[in-house]
Amino acid sequence: MAHSHRPVPTRRISFDKSFENVPKYFASDGDLIMSHVIVSLSSVFPDGEDFFVRSVRKFRDQVSDPELKRQVAGFIGQEAVHGREHRAVNDRFDELGYGAKKMERITKWGLGARERILSKKSNLAATAALEHYTATLAEVLLSTEGAREMVDSPEIADLFAWHALEECEHKAVAFDVYNDVGGSERMRVATMNVITVGFLAGMTLQVLISLLADPNTYRNGNLRRSLGRLRRSPFLRKEVWRRLRDYNRPDFHPDDRDTDELLAQWRDELFGDEGTLNNKLKVAA
Repeated sequence: MAHSHRPVPTRRISFDKSFENVPKYFASDGDLIMSHVIVSLSSVFPDGEDFFVRSVRKFRDQVSDPELKRQVAGFIGQEAVHGREHRAVNDRFDELGYGAKKMERITKWGLGARERILSKKSNLAATAALEHYTATLAEVLLSTEGAREMVDSPEIADLFAWHALEECEHKAVAFDVYNDVGGSERMRVATMNVITVGFLAGMTLQVLISLLADPNTYRNGNLRRSLGRLRRSPFLRKEVWRRLRDYNRPDFHPDDRDTDELLAQWRDELFGDEGTLNNKLKVAA
């Protein structure tokens, strides 16, 4: 099948030095739970992105459509940079006492075990499913001012805005590769159902363990106030859950949600002539 033109540029960006200024509780008003949630998400990204790259790369030679081949190259480049930058911020989180590097190692072990046990096509299906999760959450972040206001630290806000933009840019790549190499609907939907249970349960447990290890969880009503804010999170709205579950629809495709205008807005905001992140881009020698 022919694939629509979709720019998936690899941006050589580096936030590394700016992470030195990130405080321990960087979420809005020093929010306890949201800081731990963001650290837990960041801790799974480096090895998760590496897993995505390996899963797609194993089928790269089977892709015949030149447009999809170009998008695969962009996908691999973007995910590689995501992994590098999240490893850098995880170093800072580890210094702050979060145990992010230990969580990285657990993620690496779990995904390595999955690759040894399950087929290459099953791992590609898992990549397509998880890319739907990241793209859905990324769209919420970019389109909802309240979601962006949940972080006070400009360094973390910039990191996630850039990451969200690129997740939306390549949201269909793994899905299209899976379809092109003959992935079945049955495996696609079953994998998403397993991923939904495993990912949500795993993240909840990870955040809970992280909170239990933080002395501030037990002080001054921090946990109670933070739970109140969490209930109002734009990421927990029913509409977000419906978007995630839409993946199980038989004729689903990631491009069913048109995000072209949103992406154009954020490309200009971050990397246009007066883009706020142009100073983070590395100039090719």
